[in-house]
Amino acid sequence: MRRADRLFEIVQRLRGGRLLTARALADALEVSMRTVYRDVADLQASGVPIDGAAGVGYLLRPGYHLPPLMFRPAEIEALIVGARMVAAWGGRDLAAAASEALVRIGAVVPEERMERAGRVPIFASALRFQDGERANLDRFAKGIEHRLKMRFAYRDADGTATERLVWPLALHFWGQVWTLAAWCELRDDFRTFRIDRAEWVTATEDTYPQVAGRTLQDYLDRVRTCDPQGGPVVEQAQSVVERTATG
Repeated sequence: MRRADRLFEIVQRLRGGRLLTARALADALEVSMRTVYRDVADLQASGVPIDGAAGVGYLLRPGYHLPPLMFRPAEIEALIVGARMVAAWGGRDLAAAASEALVRIGAVVPEERMERAGRVPIFASALRFQDGERANLDRFAKGIEHRLKMRFAYRDADGTATERLVWPLALHFWGQVWTLAAWCELRDDFRTFRIDRAEWVTATEDTYPQVAGRTLQDYLDRVRTCDPQGGPVVEQAQSVVERTATG
């Protein structure tokens, strides 16, 4: 959890008008008591009216409210449309986070404005996005977050099957198709893989290092200078789009 999110959660949990110990907050947020002490001290220093002390507990004085989020109608519509697209084409974890974000926004935005924006007639269909692809998307996303080497079976456009061990670097959405950018140990080079062609995706227990020439920035630099007709770096974006219709 990011520190900003953690500070927000501390304030939210103290809203109930009851005394909460540092231990209770630490357990709820899955952090150490030392982290809670530091976060509460920072909140108090920034003007949040939290009473109490270490070893006793903390209480938020009545009447304190976080500054409201004031979005323009067009901004709320953009967020709702974005959440619909994530729900249709994102992994389960990302879709759940998008839904939770809308709930939080709806709690501070005037009800009438939120309802009006929710009627925007822009939708996203996920008829081609299978549950297995969603699950693999989540696995690759976690692999990227924790820099874990990933192993999976892969079938190329011509039907050739291989087993890959990769360093996952980034995910890209091309409209109905997700791809993984990675350093491939089999090819000893960068490769891009279509998520819908990956099978039995699993994370290993091995983390990959930050090695010059194998980072995401190196991958992006290579793509920018790659021959537009193809090359060993990626199944190019043009190729991805062309193959979408035939799967």
